Amino acid sequence: MDEKYIGMEISRTNNLLLRSCLKNDFRDVSTATGKNAWIIGYIAEHGDMDVFQRDIEEDFSIRRSTVSNMISLMEQKGYVKREPVSYDARLKKLVLTPKALDIHRRVHENIIASEQNMRKDISDEELEIFFDVLEKIQKNIET
Repeated sequence: MDEKYIGMEISRTNNLLLRSCLKNDFRDVSTATGKNAWIIGYIAEHGDMDVFQRDIEEDFSIRRSTVSNMISLMEQKGYVKREPVSYDARLKKLVLTPKALDIHRRVHENIIASEQNMRKDISDEELEIFFDVLEKIQKNIET
């Protein structure tokens, strides 16, 4: 048996996932790139709280300058607005526009269908092990 490499298998899986997304008409949800769609989803899912650039940096493990550029482009595309908060003049929360909310709704529908397809024939126990191992890999890479 040939030795398998974790990085190669993750890369291969990522390529298949991206190809599947294109096939499943994720591209129909406007000009939002994959990462834009994930950020839109993150902000939408945290709608009960203020979301700031630093939250995206931390939760997505993306560098500050990268997130800053992404948010600026998302503003230009009309997906987000930065609005001041009453409790700290230095902070600006990220707020989704109606255009972004529509994208989120459509992307979410596609994600649910894609997740159902990926989880097919995988038991809850296998999924739990998979997520545990993936978390360990992520921790190993971070250190």
